[in-house]
Amino acid sequence: MLSDADAAALYDTFNPWDPEANPGDRFCHERVMAADSVLDVGCGTGAMLHRARADGHRGRLVGLDPDTAALDRARRRADITWIEARAAGAAAAGGDFALATMTGHAFQFLVDDDELRASLAAVRDVPRDGGRFVFETRHPQARAWEDWNPSHASDALDGAGRPVRVWHEVDSVRDGVVAFHGTTAAADGSVLRVEHTRLRFLETGQLDTFLAEAGLTVEARYGDWHHGPLRDTSREIVTVARR
Repeated sequence: MLSDADAAALYDTFNPWDPEANPGDRFCHERVMAADSVLDVGCGTGAMLHRARADGHRGRLVGLDPDTAALDRARRRADITWIEARAAGAAAAGGDFALATMTGHAFQFLVDDDELRASLAAVRDVPRDGGRFVFETRHPQARAWEDWNPSHASDALDGAGRPVRVWHEVDSVRDGVVAFHGTTAAADGSVLRVEHTRLRFLETGQLDTFLAEAGLTVEARYGDWHHGPLRDTSREIVTVARR
């Protein structure tokens, strides 16, 4: 079997934070480096803030996530503050941040209306006046979940150097919520871990209603990581909001 710690390490293998190679990482990295204080909500293993500190960020960096195993990896850097909490508990980080972020489609884990409202209310109070909240969510019209099947499996080596294969399968699509499970298997096909996840795909109008209810104003909206306009064919809804 694959432990939580192994799974967190494997996540970094499949999702390296690389602003030079990945336009989405570069989009966020540039904003993080320009802000004197940053709260990363849903920071996971902390890769974004690790890179910011390594690249010379001297200000206040705080990462918040409910996943204990992921935070254990994040805490390899002690010059960043790490808090175990969900987005709705963002007040634990304090306030007066220039920038709050949710990267890696973490926003889509806010599935229920009540959790989404509580999370946005908490995140709204984190930036200082004029501060920004930057996040992205997959455009539902792109139907990204149709590629989540065994034919799109990915291969890598785990922390011990053993080959593993990871794939995803959709269980249901209902009312904008996609339920799916991910399987990690060894080279001989034996299953090491199965994880079940639900993600919410919000239409732009729905998203903006929730933001407005929370007192957040959309300052900029993009359909890709190159600042392109949002279109029906866009795969991403990238939002820059402010208090």
